[in-house]
Amino acid sequence: MSHLFDPLTIRSVRFKHRVWVSPMCQYSCEADGLALPWHLVNLGRYAVGGAALVFTEATAVSAEGRISPNDLGIWTDEHARALAPIAAFIKSQGAVPGIQLAHAGRKGSTAAPWKGGKRVAPEAGGWTPVAPSALAFSPTYPEPAALDTKGIADVIGQFAAAAKRAREAGFEVVEIHSAHGYLLHQFLSPLSNLRDDAWGGEFDGRTKLALYVAAAVRDAWPADLPLFVRISATDWAPGGWDLPQSVRLAAKLRECGVDLVDCSSGGLVASAKVPVGPEYQVPFARAIREEARVATGAVGMITEPQQAERVVASGAADAVLLARALMRDPNWALRAARALGVDVPWPVQHERAKPPPPSV
Repeated sequence: MSHLFDPLTIRSVRFKHRVWVSPMCQYSCEADGLALPWHLVNLGRYAVGGAALVFTEATAVSAEGRISPNDLGIWTDEHARALAPIAAFIKSQGAVPGIQLAHAGRKGSTAAPWKGGKRVAPEAGGWTPVAPSALAFSPTYPEPAALDTKGIADVIGQFAAAAKRAREAGFEVVEIHSAHGYLLHQFLSPLSNLRDDAWGGEFDGRTKLALYVAAAVRDAWPADLPLFVRISATDWAPGGWDLPQSVRLAAKLRECGVDLVDCSSGGLVASAKVPVGPEYQVPFARAIREEARVATGAVGMITEPQQAERVVASGAADAVLLARALMRDPNWALRAARALGVDVPWPVQHERAKPPPPSV
């Protein structure tokens, strides 16, 4: 018996098991944010490899919401049309197509990591990013403009409009990106949000944008389809966002109609010392699941089938979301099933390569 390979139903969507593909930035669009063959092949191979839910990378809700000029976007109907074949292929392989909606905030207008990851000047295709306060992420990043009230309202509307386009494109799960130092996380943390208006200050002010976006997306997204939110459970920095605040936020997100909280950490403070190690973020998923009474996903340094099985079987999380492990082995889910003694279907085109069940 494997808990990892038990099916899971959230609203009307049935996931065949709990091995899910985490959003992974590819920085592989041209300057217009439109999906290309790379995105179809990259995401499609995870669906062929047996994953139950395949998320796109962080997909920008506006042009200025991109991390780099090469980020994927969904701010026009043309973007949705480019994404539709990807969602359809993922679904054709028995996986659920998911999309992560994102706004980079002050971490925008930067180059892809293999191009140095530093500020991209306007004359080179960059832009002035926005943030809760005019504080740059680091000396090599651009200084952002603080959002005014209208700008904040625009962001909320952009997320809602992106959710509608995502459904038109055929996606069945939406995840709001409120982690890793991007815009919604910037509003959450007192280290990046120095506002003294209704969108800053104490916990209720700093969480207002994340909750408004969640409510707007829930209204725009079909009631029978799941809504997830990814958060950074801690900034790993003194005086920053932390786990107790994350538990409080998760409970409020649940009240807004969020079905699962995807529990990551860090990304807000460039100098933070993160104690990376196997399953180092799993305790966040457990605490939020138990204390906020909401389903959770666990991420980070989960690389082996027995690890993933333990996370789910122990009740720490309802699913695991893998990234680098899947980059190394797109068939990870099929391999994990065999390791755990579970017989799962292979694509008919690949059945001749399916190994026999392990001897008992």
